[in-house]
Amino acid sequence: MNSELNFCWQRFDDFDIAGLYAMLRFRQDVFIVEQQSPYPDLDGLDPFCQHLLITDPAGALVAYLRARGPDGDSPAFIGRIVVGPAGRGTGLGRRLVQEGLDFMDRTWPGQPIEIGAQQHLADFYAGFGFVAEGPPYDDGGIPHVTMWRR
Repeated sequence: MNSELNFCWQRFDDFDIAGLYAMLRFRQDVFIVEQQSPYPDLDGLDPFCQHLLITDPAGALVAYLRARGPDGDSPAFIGRIVVGPAGRGTGLGRRLVQEGLDFMDRTWPGQPIEIGAQQHLADFYAGFGFVAEGPPYDDGGIPHVTMWRR
């Protein structure tokens, strides 16, 4: 992926209908269709998250994640981390996660961050300082592990 990508943080309430549809479709295409994981993607958390959308020069979504700060007993987290087929193998995943962590550190400095990582990506996230805690668990038929960056 070239350096002409657009990184845009957006609150849920700032999505227009077409943008919301594109984001939800992007997640569905990868997490549910491609990975054959029939799970409820719409979990009620999107309205409380900040959303990082990475688009190519034509405006097509190529990568995405959502982030939420600590809220009561709920820890800060980053989730729905996804790079579309066109961006895979280009380093875009690293740029995506690093931007997410930089945002979290600016917005909620010093807060531990939780992710629910697909187990086969645990080493990738360990490269950002995440440590697996607890046993693996099934999420939509895919093994996951809870990881923390403290």
